[in-house]
Amino acid sequence: MFAIVLALVLATGFLQSWNVALQIVNFGLISAILALGVNLQWGYAGLFNIGIMGFVALGGLATVLVSMPPTEGAMAAGGLRILLGLALGAGTIVGAILFRSKTAAGRIRNLGTVVILIAGFFLFRFVFDGGVAGVEAIDPAATGNLGGLGLPVILAWPVGGLIAAGAAWVIGKTALGLRSDYLAIATLGIAEIVIAVMKNEDWLSRGVKNVNGIPRPVPYEIDLQNSASFVERAQGLGLDPVTASSLYVKLSYSVLFAIVLAILLVLAQLALKSPWGRMMRAIRDNEVAAEAMGKDVTRRHLQIFVLGSAICGVAGAMMTSLDGLLAPTSYQPLRFTFLVWVMVIVGGSGNNFGAVLGGFIIWFFWIQVEPIGLLLIEALTAGMAETSPLRLHLIDSAAHMRLLTMGVILLLVLRFSPRGLIPEK
Repeated sequence: MFAIVLALVLATGFLQSWNVALQIVNFGLISAILALGVNLQWGYAGLFNIGIMGFVALGGLATVLVSMPPTEGAMAAGGLRILLGLALGAGTIVGAILFRSKTAAGRIRNLGTVVILIAGFFLFRFVFDGGVAGVEAIDPAATGNLGGLGLPVILAWPVGGLIAAGAAWVIGKTALGLRSDYLAIATLGIAEIVIAVMKNEDWLSRGVKNVNGIPRPVPYEIDLQNSASFVERAQGLGLDPVTASSLYVKLSYSVLFAIVLAILLVLAQLALKSPWGRMMRAIRDNEVAAEAMGKDVTRRHLQIFVLGSAICGVAGAMMTSLDGLLAPTSYQPLRFTFLVWVMVIVGGSGNNFGAVLGGFIIWFFWIQVEPIGLLLIEALTAGMAETSPLRLHLIDSAAHMRLLTMGVILLLVLRFSPRGLIPEK
């Protein structure tokens, strides 16, 4: 099956464009990493998380916070007030929790908790809002945010995983006690909250104005085209510098992404075959029996939820590095949650290699079905008049072929191979 995927990619390169083929490979590698993270949660532990989009977005945010240069004058204009306000907000929550834990149950505890939360909220808003106004007033057309640390962007990949893991820990502590369907609703809602924050907090990620020019771990094409040695090597291979630079950059990304996928796949396989992995599958198959054997089910669920979300955060940081752009409005559940679930189901839930295979197959068809469908429709309607309403309608409908195809693939797999293309052993 992997050989078939390779043949499809090679056919794309020979018949269409090697740039397109490598682009499919790069996003296929990222999709495989996403599917691997979801497979940890669902395939190992049976956790129905449909908030994947939120963790991917947090990984993308990490690239801005780590690699973008700090905005000049932002800290003096209000950055310190923002940090102080966030500290006060966190301190308010911690203070309320400590007060409730140290005070006997009764009216005094309830009243004191309300007073602490209300007073802390107004103090937080007083400090925080002034800082936000100061930062967002700094050249809002170009910056208007704090910026980042100016570190190498490749460091943002593990940082993206850490940020997603931290968010998953907070979410898991509150939501993992819910039944599977309620957990799904809760994670989807939390993901939407994450996206809403990124869209509206301009001081953090410029909101809907997007962050452009994110540093890349590989050279820019224009820099390669201006390099005399690179141009000479490209001409020696019979390529023009523009095409050669594009292929070089995409191939470099492919190598980096493949290394990350290989590392995560090896770790996931080692975990699956370890006593911990066997315990997780025992919990998935029968929580009551596992708990009776002395296993802390809630704690293990939290572990796997954090690990899977961290992998999704790494994939999100890689994707933003590839695009060179953070656009909060681009994070949609269809692409970053439900399509990933299709990859896991089609590939084979509980099998890491199946998740990787599903990531490549579904992404390939997601990209290629629309142009292939357009060619088929044009061929079928070749005998019709150019102005035929039916012909024009069918051609306009080619854009919807990808959604139809995803549904057909999913139905066929569920009908003829309900455990996926590579079932769990």
